[in-house]
Amino acid sequence: MTQATRPLTGITVISLEHAIAAPFCTRQLADLGARVIKIERPGSGDFARDYDQRVEGMASHFVWVNRSKESLTLDLKQAAARAVLQQLLETADVLVQNLAPGAAARLGLGVEELGKALPKLIVCDISGYGDDGPYRDKKAYDLLIQSEAGFLSVTGTPDEVCKSGSPIADIAAGMYAYSSILAALLQRGQTGRGSHIDVSMLESLAEWMGFPMYYAYAGATPPPRSAASHATIYPYGPFAASDGTVMLGLQNEREWLVFCERVLGQPELAADPRFDSSARRNEHRDALQAIILAAFAGMTAGELTCKLDEAQIANARMNDMAGLWAHPQLQARGRWRAVASPVGDIPALLPPGRNNSFDYRMDAIPAVGQHTQAILRELGHDEAGIAALHRAGAI
Repeated sequence: MTQATRPLTGITVISLEHAIAAPFCTRQLADLGARVIKIERPGSGDFARDYDQRVEGMASHFVWVNRSKESLTLDLKQAAARAVLQQLLETADVLVQNLAPGAAARLGLGVEELGKALPKLIVCDISGYGDDGPYRDKKAYDLLIQSEAGFLSVTGTPDEVCKSGSPIADIAAGMYAYSSILAALLQRGQTGRGSHIDVSMLESLAEWMGFPMYYAYAGATPPPRSAASHATIYPYGPFAASDGTVMLGLQNEREWLVFCERVLGQPELAADPRFDSSARRNEHRDALQAIILAAFAGMTAGELTCKLDEAQIANARMNDMAGLWAHPQLQARGRWRAVASPVGDIPALLPPGRNNSFDYRMDAIPAVGQHTQAILRELGHDEAGIAALHRAGAI
């Protein structure tokens, strides 16, 4: 397989991006073969480069979402830099931006202006709350959107709310931006015209909140915070064995009968009126938990997992990050690749969705401004002009 077989080969994406939502979107476009030119601040670059130094001196967030991109530094406060950006846009298929509210319009990148000048360009704006409405200008970070979207209200323990360990509001927005751009490219193939995509972090995470929203329909009681257990299905969650924790999940009456007979060794429990339906098991979960933990106390986690597997009861190990790095399923399926970076090769997971018709692009993580001179030469700038831009601090 070759690069020419990738679905987005020949598509050019310009991204005014920082942090997670937009970079996550554009990295996935790059995975499919698109050329992604990342515009960064001269000198410091994307501020996510400085979040930490956990990956051989590079930031974990940045390494995750910025492979296979070209880094071009431009100080867009300067007219000369904005002229370079305009040149780029004239050759581009997609513009992605997640600047502060109103910043793109102040740079002359408003939807109406771009639509008139570049009618084939697909423009994707990613923001916290969208391009209009009373919250339009409100600052938005992942935790704040988790709060506004009600995610925190159903996540955590009965006594304390908890945020997600991953930036799910950013991830949700990045995913919807990615899929919306793919749809817009297909539509442009039919109509010959670009489009404007307005992706809101709030709306993206609100979509993911569909179950708890409908569970609380018409003012009904929302699902309770239940730590790592399921809010409404039981037994479903973590249970202690003699030497560790096993995650298990029962979702129907057939599994409940098998669980009682083959795992607990208490077949009579299946007909106990406290536990003979999903709703009643949930209602009496404290009593059922005590019975389950007493049975599990005599088994190691390995023994319990074997019993659950033999009974075809869904279960999982309570993994940590070291366990995920070494996960035997990821190893067996060949999901790891090495990508280059300014500090050497870094392991990276292939994108989800193994496709037998093309290979994903897994190119280097760029240094700040690594491709600036090459891109400017490509646009027709000579060495003297590039030097002048550098002296002026425009690049």
